Amino acid sequence: MFETSPLRQVSFRHFYIGSVAVALGYTMQATVAAWLMATLTPSALMVALVQTASTAPSLLFGLLAGSLADIFDRRRIILATQLILLVATATLGVAALLGMLGPVSLLAGTFLIGAGFTLYLPAQQASINDLVGRAELPRALGLGAVAFNLARAAGPALAGALAAWLGSGSALLASALFFVAMIVALRSWHSPRHAIPGVPETLLSGIQSGLRYARHSPPMRALILRNLSFCVCASALWALLPVIARDQLGLGAGGFGLLSASFGIGAVIGALYIPRQLHRVSLNTVVSAGVILWVIAALLIALTHTTAIALLGACAAGAAWVAVLASLAAGTQSTAPAWVRARAVAMSLVAMQSSLALGSVLWGWLASSEGTRIALAVSAGTMLALLALGYRIQVRMGDEADITPGLQLPELAIAVEPHPDDGPVLIQVEYQIDAENREAFLNAIPAIEPTRRRNGASNWRVFRDLGEDGRFVERFIITSWAEYVRLRSRMTVADRQVQERVAQFQQPGVAIRISRLIGTTSRDAFPADATPD
Repeated sequence: MFETSPLRQVSFRHFYIGSVAVALGYTMQATVAAWLMATLTPSALMVALVQTASTAPSLLFGLLAGSLADIFDRRRIILATQLILLVATATLGVAALLGMLGPVSLLAGTFLIGAGFTLYLPAQQASINDLVGRAELPRALGLGAVAFNLARAAGPALAGALAAWLGSGSALLASALFFVAMIVALRSWHSPRHAIPGVPETLLSGIQSGLRYARHSPPMRALILRNLSFCVCASALWALLPVIARDQLGLGAGGFGLLSASFGIGAVIGALYIPRQLHRVSLNTVVSAGVILWVIAALLIALTHTTAIALLGACAAGAAWVAVLASLAAGTQSTAPAWVRARAVAMSLVAMQSSLALGSVLWGWLASSEGTRIALAVSAGTMLALLALGYRIQVRMGDEADITPGLQLPELAIAVEPHPDDGPVLIQVEYQIDAENREAFLNAIPAIEPTRRRNGASNWRVFRDLGEDGRFVERFIITSWAEYVRLRSRMTVADRQVQERVAQFQQPGVAIRISRLIGTTSRDAFPADATPD
């Protein structure tokens, strides 16, 4: 049955089933929490704050979660997060059954569940690489995308049915049971311990290097900006869907679950259809088309009192959601080199969740003062305006540059091996350029700067020697020797190609000279057992 699928591997199959169960439990809990808030208070703002409480942890802990998944045992992280999700969701369910759950406590519990899911997701995504071979990785990731969107479709419907039949408290307890599946699945898998060459990064340095890469990578910045602009507007529909179901359509818990499930069905359709389109048209075209489809869907839902039309709009919105975010995720995966890929994904998640959290507050406030229709219409108009204003911010797949690791660099010719924490390190690259090539050289060398800065350098400058005609010196600083070793290993083929284009202007027969200087103190110059002359 699984001869051609990663599912033939027992460990991945169990892990996959556990991942599906977690997605089901999380979407069920989110659906019940949103509806429960709608029954506890008439305030549209309070209902919208449920989404804020669920997504805000990603803004606070998203980058930390990515670094944790790279440094510590992922299996233990996943196990700990499942216990958090299980206990927090069950506690909300018991409190709801006892009539002890109020708006504030519901928001607090939702925040804790969101924090657990934020810590879980990077570790779960990264673990797929440990469970399947490189050749099977795309198919394994595709299975994950389909499963999550199926859970997005089935979870709300199941949650709505259980809430209508047994009550919100029992529905929350039922959703908590799904987290047990991953705990059981982990028994058949032991995460490997990777031997990392050099000195491993700390949590702080890992976060800093990820942010530094994004800052100095125009393609990554474009992807994040498009993510932010879409999600801050799309959050209106997500946050106000319970209010729309209750007030505009006159639906109960079951109807709200069906409306949410329609969104998930559209997302599944999008997940099956969109990947094929990325081979036919540009990433930017797919994202722009998805934005326009979302605008149409949001306006359709805003203007209708008919449940069938609202269901159609929700289905279209689900397809648009996947068209935009799945495409941006594919762009992120293809643009970021291997050493920073997990952190790039984490930054995209932070951008999405933080904009959803902040946007929910904005649209919830507007809905409370002007009504849900006005809020949805304004959000759709804003999204369309941002699309028009940002036409110059083109997003694309990372096939324009080869981000595979660069060729093996020669061993460093150094007299004394520094301590990893020693630094800062000053690098000087000396060029000798003939007069006829100097203008071309000076036009080409600025392209080196982002390659240095993305990989860990700062204070990059090019200097011209006033005492020696034709001598130019490229200088940059790295914080420590360990970080310099990492910089060398982070170079991609594209980075090397940029350097080679600059090196072609070097004077024939003269080698490019590289000097490595490390910061010293008087103690370094005069050891304790030595006396200066």
